[in-house]
Parts: sequence; structure tokens; C-alpha cells
Amino acid sequence: MGVKRTYAEINEKIKAGKVVVVTAEEIIGIVEEKGIEKAAEEVDVVTTGTFGPMCSSGAFFNFGHPKPRIKMHRVWMNGVPAYTGIAAVDAYLGVTELPDYDPLNSNYPGEFRYGGGHVIEDLVAGKAVKLEATGYGTDCYPRKKIETYVTLTDINEAYLFNPRNAYQNYNVAVNLSDKIIYTYMGTLKPDLGNAHYCSAGQLSPLMNDPYYRTIGIGTRIFLGGGVGYVVWNGTQHNPCGPRSENGVPTGGAGTLAVIGDLKQMKPQWLRGTSYLGYGSTLTVGVGVPIPILDEEMLRFTSVKDEEIYAPIVDYSHDYPNATGKTLGSVSYAQLKSGVIEVNGKQVPTAPLSSYVKAREIAESLKQWILKGEFLLGEPVQTLPSADTGISIKGLQEKTAP
Repeated sequence: MGVKRTYAEINEKIKAGKVVVVTAEEIIGIVEEKGIEKAAEEVDVVTTGTFGPMCSSGAFFNFGHPKPRIKMHRVWMNGVPAYTGIAAVDAYLGVTELPDYDPLNSNYPGEFRYGGGHVIEDLVAGKAVKLEATGYGTDCYPRKKIETYVTLTDINEAYLFNPRNAYQNYNVAVNLSDKIIYTYMGTLKPDLGNAHYCSAGQLSPLMNDPYYRTIGIGTRIFLGGGVGYVVWNGTQHNPCGPRSENGVPTGGAGTLAVIGDLKQMKPQWLRGTSYLGYGSTLTVGVGVPIPILDEEMLRFTSVKDEEIYAPIVDYSHDYPNATGKTLGSVSYAQLKSGVIEVNGKQVPTAPLSSYVKAREIAESLKQWILKGEFLLGEPVQTLPSADTGISIKGLQEKTAP
């Protein structure tokens, strides 16, 4: 019959201190030594991790009412605007938002030294942030302006809510033009001068559960150094793209929407990040435990960098113009070697995500589970998979009906 486990059985082993947990890096060697069947019998959980820039992120805040009360119509945190169309003293701060005074790309390339992601990092680091708010005044909320300083402990509720994190595979970015370009994939040198990629490969969460069998609403995760949850599929979740024989997508596919208490998190796992000529964002640490429910799940988690392929895309023309063209594909083992071949040319590679930090996240999550501090959350609904027929559409330009 083979190995069959339930979440409840694994959680009982965690509580009893008898659970066997390894990282997605460690399981590769175990499978090579013992095979899939024996490894599946021995291992209960495989932990994963990724640490990279994740633009579709931000935080909700409830500031509480001053005396007299105010209906906040406009809010700035260290000069960065937050969205206030929620309620009187609630706001959402997006990580790519920039201060009103930022010159943007008017002096090209702009530096984008400080944005929403940096505000979030400052708050998590315990720093005071300048809060400015204006209102138009109502009978029940008469105040029209407030200016003060707040720390994370001063704010009633603060939680990270990221609509799109932990991309399942992604492009390798290159530049075929004869001039330098500045992108969200970093600065790309002309004439195939470099290639950038952004994934932990064999350690990345959705690479280890390619069909989302164990990941969905209610999955408990490592998020920003604290405990978080998957709450939905992420925006641009696209499970219907092409896949390799091992089930791993050969381009951007699944994504996660995640939530967690910002007050639990740590600044080393939430880092404000600036991209020359592009903008600001937040580099986020995410780790997902994969329960070994059966031999198939064990096989999925034993995927290696040399078995995961990413498309090579020209960001000077094909990406901005959405041509869909690629320049071939390359494995993460090749990417991590430091050099790939594109159009017959040897091109140096560099990651935007940190494999070292991804390894630390997977190890931290492993230790939490071994110590009985972290139980698995069984999803009430897994992420949409290829059989749902979900696909991503581009925006169509139309005249008014």
C-alpha cells in the first residue's frame, strides 16, 4: 500500500517529540542514499524556504483614535503615502509606494532610496516612524490634522498582508539591446552582459509541491521571521502553464497570498529594497513545511536544481512588449554555476534572491517543528491547480460600451 500519513498523525508526532524533519536540501541526499520508498517511511516533514524581493506585499494598520477623533483621508508614514479608503483610522501601506518628494525617474535612473518596504522594515526594527494624517472633518470625526511619531508597539493592529509571494519559478532576465536597462530584475548590462534570476530553486516552497497538494487556505508558514498563514492563491496564480515531466512548471506559475502578525516579525527577514531606475520593494522571507503524506509527496520534495528549468527572457524588448518570446531555458544548477550560454555567448549570472538565507529559513522552520513550537496547518482548501482551468489574461484596451 505504501506510506500514508495524515496531518493529525504528523502533529501528534510533533507534540510527542518523535517527528522526523529535514530540509528540502537535505532530502535530496537521503533519497539518493535510501531511495524514495525508504525515505518516505522515515521522513514526516520537509521544510522549504525562499528569501527574495516580493513586490506585491504590504501591511494593514489600525492606528487608534486621537482626541478628538479623526477620519483619516490622507496618511503618510515617514513621508510615504498609505491607502486610507478602508475606515477612519485604518490604512494599507504597499511596499512599492514612494514618498511624494521622490524625484522618481525624472533624473534617470532614479535611486528610489526609501519606500513602503523600508517603512515596514523600520517599524519591525523598533524605530519610530513619523505619522501624518489629514481629514476633511465630520460631525463624528471633527479633527482635520494630526502629526505624531509611532512605533510598532503603539499601533493597535499591524499585520503583513501580501497578495502575491513565493512565485513558483520565474524568468531569467537578460538584455539584448546595446544600452544598459534598469528593471525589477535589476540592472541589466547591454549585449548579454549579465543574467539575473530570482528563486531558491530546489529549496523554494512551490517547487517542492508543484501541484499544490498540501498548500492552501490555512497552511501555517514561516513569514518574515514569525508565524503566518496562506489565505488564498496569490494574484497572477497561473497553474495551467507548461510543466516538465516531474510536474515543475517551466515558467512563472503558482503564487501565495499570505498574512501574519507584523509584531512577531524580525527585520532580518523583512528588508526594504531599492532598485536603481525602477523603484522600491520589500525582500521577504517565506518558509513552508511540506507534510510527507505519501511517496508522491516525498518524490516531489526531492527535486534538484538540475531538474528545474526557467525561461530566458529579453527585458529590453520581449518582456516590455509582451511578445511571449523566450531565448531558451536553463536549469537552476546552470544558473548557480555562475555562467550560462545564451545565443552562443557565455553570460555571467547573479541571483536577486539569497539561497543562503533560504537555507536558514528552512532550517529555522525545521527547528521550530522539532521543538514542538510549530504544528502543521491543514488547509481547508488547496490552491487552484491545472484542472481548474484558471489562466492569466492580459488587459485589453477597449472603447467605452
